Amino acid sequence: MNTVLNISTYKFVPLPDAPALRELLLGRAQALQLKGTILLAEEGINMFLAGPADDVRSFVAQLQQDARFADINPKESWSDSQPFKKMLVKVKGEIIRMNHPTIKPADGRAPSVAPATVKRWLDQGHDDAGRPVVTLDTRNDFEVDEGTFDGAIDWRITKFTEFPDALRSHLDDLKDKTVVSFCTGGIRCEKAAILMREEGLEHVYQLEGGILKYFEETDGSHYQGGCFVFDERRALSADLQATGLQHSTEA
Repeated sequence: MNTVLNISTYKFVPLPDAPALRELLLGRAQALQLKGTILLAEEGINMFLAGPADDVRSFVAQLQQDARFADINPKESWSDSQPFKKMLVKVKGEIIRMNHPTIKPADGRAPSVAPATVKRWLDQGHDDAGRPVVTLDTRNDFEVDEGTFDGAIDWRITKFTEFPDALRSHLDDLKDKTVVSFCTGGIRCEKAAILMREEGLEHVYQLEGGILKYFEETDGSHYQGGCFVFDERRALSADLQATGLQHSTEA
C-alpha cells in the first residue's frame, strides 16, 4: 500500500538569506521526521521530500507562510516505502547548475505551455499557428535513456553545464520551429528556455511542471518509458508509480 507521499517543487526567487533559511528548514524537516533534499541558493529553492502525507503537507504549509513561497505548488506521487535515506538541506551557488550567470529566472520566466496543450500539439503535429513542434530534452543522457517523448531532440549531454554549448551548435536546426523544452519537474527546462530566447529563438516554451506534471495531467501519450527520478524509486511510469529501486542520488 502506498502510504509515503513524495513531493518535488522549485521556485526561482531571490533568497539572500539562504544560509539562515537552511537552518530553519532543516530543523522543521527533522522535527517532522521527513527525508529528502532541499537545495537553496540566492536564485531560489529546489526541494524533494518524502514522508507521511500529513507531515509533508504540514511542512509545505509552514513554508507557504513565507510570502516568497506562498504560491509553491508541489507535484505529488506515492510510494510504499521511504525513497530517501536522510534529510539534507544544502546551500549552493545555483539550485540547478548551468554556469551561465546572466540567466536569472526570478527576473522573468520564459513562456510556459500547459501539459494538455503540449499533448494536443503533439496529437495534431503542429502548434496552433501551424508551426512544426519539436520537444527538446534538457536532461542528462542517462536520464533520457530511462524514457523520453517520441522523437525528442537529445544532445546527449552528461551535465547541464554542457547545454549552452550544445544549444549554440544546433541553433539553425531549431529556427522556424516551436520548441518545447522539458525536464523532470521544470527547473532545467525553465533555464534552458530563457537561454534559447536570449540566443534568438522566437517560438520557445517550457513544459509547465515538466514530465511529472505531464504524467499527472494527461494520459502520458507521446512519451515512451519512465521518468528518471533522483531517489530509490529509480523512475516513475506515466501513472506515477515506481518502476524500480536504486541508491539515492543528489538531484
